[in-house]
Amino acid sequence: MDKRAVADALEEAATLMELSGDNPFRIRAYQNAARTIRSLPADLAEAVADGSIRNVKGIGPNIAEHIAELLESEEPPFLKELRSRFPAGVLEMLRIPGLGPKKIRVLMGELEITSVGELEYACRENRLLDLPGFGAKTQENILKGIRGLTAYAGRYLALNVQREADEVVRALRSVKGVIRLSVAGSLRRQKEVVKDMDLVASGDAEALMDAVASHPLVEEVTSRGGTKLTAHLSSGVNLDLRVVPDESFPYALQHFTGSKDHNIELRGRAASRGLKSNEYGLFKGERNIPCAEEGDIYRNLGLAFIPPELREAMGEIEAAEISELPDLVEPEDIEGALHVHTIASDGSSTLEEMVEAARNLGLTYIGVTEHSRSARYARGLEPDRVKTEWARIDRLNSNLEDFLVLKGIEADILPDGSLDYPDDILASFDFVIGSVHSNFTMPEREMTDRICSALSNPYLDILGHPTGRLLLTREPYAVDMEVVLECAAANDKAVELNSHPYRLDLDWRLMPRAKALGLKIAICPDAHGTEDLIFTFTGVNTARKGWLEKEDVLNCLPASELMAYFRGKRKTGRGKGKG
Repeated sequence: MDKRAVADALEEAATLMELSGDNPFRIRAYQNAARTIRSLPADLAEAVADGSIRNVKGIGPNIAEHIAELLESEEPPFLKELRSRFPAGVLEMLRIPGLGPKKIRVLMGELEITSVGELEYACRENRLLDLPGFGAKTQENILKGIRGLTAYAGRYLALNVQREADEVVRALRSVKGVIRLSVAGSLRRQKEVVKDMDLVASGDAEALMDAVASHPLVEEVTSRGGTKLTAHLSSGVNLDLRVVPDESFPYALQHFTGSKDHNIELRGRAASRGLKSNEYGLFKGERNIPCAEEGDIYRNLGLAFIPPELREAMGEIEAAEISELPDLVEPEDIEGALHVHTIASDGSSTLEEMVEAARNLGLTYIGVTEHSRSARYARGLEPDRVKTEWARIDRLNSNLEDFLVLKGIEADILPDGSLDYPDDILASFDFVIGSVHSNFTMPEREMTDRICSALSNPYLDILGHPTGRLLLTREPYAVDMEVVLECAAANDKAVELNSHPYRLDLDWRLMPRAKALGLKIAICPDAHGTEDLIFTFTGVNTARKGWLEKEDVLNCLPASELMAYFRGKRKTGRGKGKG
């Protein structure tokens, strides 16, 4: 290490001590030592070697020893020990401009936040507004800092990339000479996280590539040929545009949409029929079999059309062969939203604003599910406030026509598997979502037992965000989802597909199993403001990817049927044991 690197390391040590709540005098000593070393006129290595470093004002024996260690190693024992006190995500948070150790300590203590992603999610849910030393402006600045920190991480939430793709596609559709144009790749397959943006087009290649190169979202064109352009967007996303003759468009679109394994299986099927399938065509010898649309390719291979979402080599080709593909749920099948927060807990919109926004989206009901009392960070409701909210909902419902507000709650599933209110209060809600919001590090068996115990509660209706994941940020907690899904089925519970783009939890890979068990899935936006209600519909993409049909989705029921569904379970009782 040189002098500057040693000073930086001493400053880092002081910061880590401050995060730990160490002695303020010790912290200040390391801060002062960093400034001293940075401006030291003498050669640092020589000063350490001859011992004169100990004569420098502000450099005591302990710090002098640590400076010597830093000259020998970039991570000496004292610095390694300090770093080991915190998860890597906490150290990453220190890189956010304006977010110092004192504020991070508050975030860790009050909200149990230990990563940048958890912090971003908390900001999106307005959880920082009431924290000491924070507020709306601080929350906004933190979000800006996070965007700058994560722009080039290399993996992106699909919804964010889709928004940019929509902008580019709109621009390209107005290009003179464009014939056909589509998003392809993992984005078209509705993967929850993507690495890039793939576009396939037919028409005037030069005009289309010129339009991409001049688009405001494009930061740099990294390569350009006769039929392909690659560009780097200012968001960090790479864009690949392929332009083909119009007669080749269906083959190219199919090829660049299917997953690698799906395309391998499709090529194998083609070969077994004496055909060759690739991005240029479907060939019988040298003859290209004309296909005007993607569906023609599948039909020529003896298959029903396979929707893009299903092209993951998860049995879709076998199902298409015997015409047993699901009739996938559509956005217009959705009747209401069942996971909605307002300013009564940690939302940013009033109840009335949420109702108006839902009606404008064509929904016929919402289920208001404020946080329960254990969620103090989210202004969770004590029992007396629950009754106040019920009265407010009753007054609003009395003035509404063709719309219903359901009285729900998002009750914390406590570490012992109990819910956050006694049964007499839980029984009074129209429905109850139960979610894990704490103690994420429990061993797998204990977490599984915790959730299964909650599922045996007769008043829990829907298991909320079942694995607790935050995409690109927090891995799912350790839990045996096969056992959880079986417990949910044994107790006749529904499971949430939390369609907030940061969660998309239940994972689509688990949905076919849930469907096979007969579970109802509730596509819920986890809305904390009017703008979030749209996630009810974007979540349908993930439900489709999980092979779900209209009859599998709880909130495809009209309000009257949904209320009858919940009431019926209350009458018959639903706690059947852990399964």
